[in-house]
Amino acid sequence: MTAYAVAHLRNITINPGIIDYLTGIDATLAPYDGRFIIHGGPKDELEGRFADDLIVIAFPDLAAARSWYRSAAYQALASLRTQAADGDVFLIDGVDPDHKATDIIAGLIAV
Repeated sequence: MTAYAVAHLRNITINPGIIDYLTGIDATLAPYDGRFIIHGGPKDELEGRFADDLIVIAFPDLAAARSWYRSAAYQALASLRTQAADGDVFLIDGVDPDHKATDIIAGLIAV
């Protein structure tokens, strides 16, 4: 099942470190079949206000996403991002193509 690395970044400072991070990250994704799905950009805000940046990277599965994040190649770059931006980063599984919103009800109701 497809898994995603999600980053909600705020207070981004454009500096040489973040330029190096952006220049190097694609090479760290390739061995794990990672690809950007969302990488910042303009938003059509429909409800509320989201002034920060959202980044979503897809991987074939959660194991690949974890391996990428823990890789020496990515960890060598990660501090460049954390020095230039505040944020939250997490990995999460996607859902099957036939997923319906009601599929989560069983997990919400205590038995």
